[in-house]
Amino acid sequence: MINGDCTFNGIKLYGKVEVVDSFPDIRVEIVDAFPDLKVQKVDSFADSCGKWQIVDSFGDFKVQFVESFADIKVEFVDSFPGIP
Repeated sequence: MINGDCTFNGIKLYGKVEVVDSFPDIRVEIVDAFPDLKVQKVDSFADSCGKWQIVDSFGDFKVQFVESFADIKVEFVDSFPGIP
């Protein structure tokens, strides 16, 4: 579960995010309703809750997109990212 300070198991849920196929820090399911976190993809300044800058390497944390057994559920939004 996501903590009130926008962390999951001590990992801040914003910043540079690397998408991987195996060995992720967090398993993520993409949903259209009732997310644990609303995520906005940004090109820079990923410095607040829910803002993710997708990178190819050297990310702050790694995510794997899954369809079941996710650690958290996210909804991609164009504005107002964060904990709903």
